[in-house]
Amino acid sequence: MYKVLLVDDEADVREGLVQEIQWEACGFEIKGTAENGREAVEAAERLEPDVVITDISMPFQDGLQLASWLREHQPLCKIVILTGYDEFDYARQAITLSVDEYLLKPFSAESFMELLGKIKDKIDMEVAEREDVRQLKEHYRTSLPLLRESFLASLLTRKLPRSIIEEKTRNYGLPLNGACYLAAVLALYPAAEHKESAPSSSLRHSGDMDLMLHAMLNIAKELMDPLSFGSAFIFQDSIVFLVTNDGCEDESWFGDLQVALDRLLKSILHYLKLPVTIGVGSRVRTLSDLKHSYQDALLALDYRLILGAEKVIFIDDVESPRQEGIRLDELQEQALIRNLKLGTAEELSESITHIFDELIGASCTIQEVQIYLLEVVTAILRTAKESGIELEEMFGAGYQLHAEIFKFSGLQEAKAWLRDVSLAIRKQISSCRQHAYKDIVEKALEYTREHYGDPDISLQKLCMHLHISTGYFSGVFKKELKMTYVQYLMQLRMETAKELLRSTDLKAFEIAERVGFADPNYFSFCFKKQVGVSPKEYRAQARG
Repeated sequence: MYKVLLVDDEADVREGLVQEIQWEACGFEIKGTAENGREAVEAAERLEPDVVITDISMPFQDGLQLASWLREHQPLCKIVILTGYDEFDYARQAITLSVDEYLLKPFSAESFMELLGKIKDKIDMEVAEREDVRQLKEHYRTSLPLLRESFLASLLTRKLPRSIIEEKTRNYGLPLNGACYLAAVLALYPAAEHKESAPSSSLRHSGDMDLMLHAMLNIAKELMDPLSFGSAFIFQDSIVFLVTNDGCEDESWFGDLQVALDRLLKSILHYLKLPVTIGVGSRVRTLSDLKHSYQDALLALDYRLILGAEKVIFIDDVESPRQEGIRLDELQEQALIRNLKLGTAEELSESITHIFDELIGASCTIQEVQIYLLEVVTAILRTAKESGIELEEMFGAGYQLHAEIFKFSGLQEAKAWLRDVSLAIRKQISSCRQHAYKDIVEKALEYTREHYGDPDISLQKLCMHLHISTGYFSGVFKKELKMTYVQYLMQLRMETAKELLRSTDLKAFEIAERVGFADPNYFSFCFKKQVGVSPKEYRAQARG
């Protein structure tokens, strides 16, 4: 069902449309009604309707002004104009505002339902176009090269779960199944000396980095693709090779790779005259660990300062191979931080359990266990600090989380203690977040109480003052006060107006101005709708 907001200043027209039209049979449901454009704006912000059906001639704000607001703030909403004015100027304005349908009064139920059918067909068609499998597949096919490169780049910067890697490589058709992997980075660096100056028209002197990178990538693909070493792509002003060993003898494969990279370097130096250096990272066993090889390749490039540029530098040649001990998994750390901030107590306990499961049965030294636990504690401390938590206030002066972890006789005891500490910090973070919500709402209430007499006060203006988004604020405000901000503002203005009517002799238009209504007639309209009587009648009753 598509949501409809019905706007007309004539109550019998609204009620007639609600009662006489078979809305559900047409695929619609009435979610709200309004008597004028200003009311409709407030309702549209709250309801986000699919269709707004509005009269064109209304007090306070007419249908064309409402349509203009909708086109700016809710451009996907369909607009139907109802009017008894068969005039060209109105029609022309409606066309300018891209009104979807235009129906002249009086109209029959049949003609109105026929109009609803057109609107529904238009919405259905737009939805179908977005969901059209053939078009989506074609768009996916044309976007595939960019998706592949984006995925390969993500392997260099973060650790992805194995399930996601397997899914992406399968969907993107990437031959990345292998026994081991490494990253090599081809980067532009000036050589120490140039034996001969290149002409000003050369690629090197063009200053066009993109052009140089694409020229190098073309040579890399021409030389490396036939050898099936892996994938080459541009990443952060360099060429990256994701090299895969598909099962050959490790040393034989590595020797062939050395020859291929050396040939590539010489080809670029010879044909393009570009001063390049290739850094080669260490071998890793899984694609999830490729980011470590990439970091090693960047480190190898730094050794050009000692060895000189225009060389292929293998990290294992210049640094002793590092033993891969147990370390805190990046995904586990992310889960721990996420659950400290937003998770349930059960989810946080599960994260701690997974972290300690890595230690049970692992063949590692006591020093490696200590480093591992220190990484866990550091992640917890960093999260607490970022959330504004003072541990000394929670646990007492002189409390040192790093020192406490080593006071226990076994892993199970340390695990239980760390779980309790984490749960306490999670509870404190949650409490601080609730205080933050209340603080935001209190600031909003204070600002509104000071500025409710400003006719231009609005949700957008308030959020600009608070430096937060309207969507976030609206959710927090409604959660705390059980009403929308617009409803609160109206309530505040009406209560103030009632107080002024009871305690002063100010005229209605003066009170309207004091409580933020530029139009006294609209003030009287809103007052009667909220209170049930006009301002004059309310004053008479209050004093009687």
